[in-house]
Amino acid sequence: MTKSELIQKLASQHADLRADDLEKLVNTIFEEITTTLAEGGRVELRGFGAFSVRERAARKGRNPRTGVAVSVPAKRVPFFKTGKELRTRINK
Repeated sequence: MTKSELIQKLASQHADLRADDLEKLVNTIFEEITTTLAEGGRVELRGFGAFSVRERAARKGRNPRTGVAVSVPAKRVPFFKTGKELRTRINK
């Protein structure tokens, strides 16, 4: 599902709300999640899952085309862990 599909689905379920208001709402939610993760925080949505940031150490990698060793710098990457309720619903 894309963001525009999510907005359309919400608009069909909530006819009393305008689509542009729902778009602002969805964008605000995603922006808050992004900002919190960029600051190193954690976002938990009960029953759905938790977003967090993990640290990846610097390492040596290989260019798959040439085989030459390259250094890969340390970085922070987003991580999502599913909630128990979501796992249960997916594995029915």
